[in-house]
Amino acid sequence: MKLPLISTLAIGSSLLLCACASTSDQYYWGQYEALIYKQYHQPGEATPEVQIQQLLVDIQQAESQGKRIAPGVYAHLGSMYAAQGKLELAIAALTEEKTLYPDSTRFIDGMISRALKNKQAP
Repeated sequence: MKLPLISTLAIGSSLLLCACASTSDQYYWGQYEALIYKQYHQPGEATPEVQIQQLLVDIQQAESQGKRIAPGVYAHLGSMYAAQGKLELAIAALTEEKTLYPDSTRFIDGMISRALKNKQAP
């Protein structure tokens, strides 16, 4: 028996919405998205220090809730540490991003390479 086009679209839409709903709980985002917004739209309020503190709180809350931290959080933390000149902490955070999300390895390796070059530059 053939389903009418409308029924097929309704079933397909329902499945898509269910898939989208389940991925929103897959990661803990915390204030990450709000920090990114502030960084570009209210830069004075989103200094590296403020962002580092909030990202560390988010990471701690994710761990306490047993959720995975969202992709990009450790990379952003690493870039904020690098902005402060804290290279060892930056590399540690960037390495954690690679560990959690191996697909990011090439990108993160590039970030680490640039951070090391910037430290060596006079």
